[in-house]
Amino acid sequence: MSQDSSGPAILVEGLTKAFGEVRALRGIDLAVPRGTVLGVLGPNGAGKTTAVRILTTLLRPDNGRAIVEGRDVVREAAAVRRLIGLSGQSAAIQEELTGRENLEIVGRLFHLSRAEARRRAVELLAQFDLTDAAGRAAKNFSGGMQRRLDLAASLVGRPKVLFLDEPTTGLDPRSRLGMWDIIRSLVAGGTTTLLTTQYLDEADELADEIVVIDHGLVIAAGTAEELKSRVGGDVLEFTVPDRSRISDAVAAVASIGEGEPHADKETGVVNVGVGGRGSDALVEAVRALDEVGVRTKGLALRRPSLDDVFLALTGHAAEDEKALTNGRRGRKRASKDTAKDAS
Repeated sequence: MSQDSSGPAILVEGLTKAFGEVRALRGIDLAVPRGTVLGVLGPNGAGKTTAVRILTTLLRPDNGRAIVEGRDVVREAAAVRRLIGLSGQSAAIQEELTGRENLEIVGRLFHLSRAEARRRAVELLAQFDLTDAAGRAAKNFSGGMQRRLDLAASLVGRPKVLFLDEPTTGLDPRSRLGMWDIIRSLVAGGTTTLLTTQYLDEADELADEIVVIDHGLVIAAGTAEELKSRVGGDVLEFTVPDRSRISDAVAAVASIGEGEPHADKETGVVNVGVGGRGSDALVEAVRALDEVGVRTKGLALRRPSLDDVFLALTGHAAEDEKALTNGRRGRKRASKDTAKDAS
């Protein structure tokens, strides 16, 4: 297949993958236009990493097809690898080597001359604010620095398409915001990016389009605003300091909302969509909670977020304990190696 510059940078049709009894992908479809960011949103076990591993030629799908820059990821795997970059969930760097040595080795693997590999390493170290640490062993880098070095390594070959699999997992807030800035600059330079994340605000900030995956299926797709419009209207939210009264609070506001209220038993946060009723719903909630004697904090209306979208679509939060538990049970039925692929 010749490289097609007119179609999307990434095209996925009917992709499936199973690991024993675990059906990681059940037939997903994706299309990513060139020079854009697709955010792939979903909880642990949804199938995000499996999709990335197939698109980056690390796994073979059971059925369906995946095309990257006009190349079939199965039949033309070597050609695909020359066109892409990958930064996975864990930094894939050699910790005993220095930052500079890590990048130079990757350059040599891309068949750059020794001098070219050195020049490319210097460029990327500067771009990722790692010049001062270039001569230090990577094992002495902070977590945020290791993630930046890993992302820099994925760019040595100047990829046309970049796959970022939960790139900010485990980072502190400052490092996370710094990584966002780097990703924005890469996209501004024309790099097509597929970004998987559990962080709904991350998809909201970075993605041109978002697909939501749950249990191996795409359950929604669109821009952040289009997905938020599915919730409709405002969301009533408040915190119940006395966690033993959460069920009473949920019962009190159940008839006010347009859907089932959602309560986080750990944080005590309760929210429910109220459509276009706005201040009327707020007044009713105050009265209903007062009647049952439930004390609250921060009772207010807000615009819907992607968290609300995920709740409306799936019935559980993006990091809901039930979803995480189901993922763990499924992984126990597969081997240790394939379980990692299915997460």
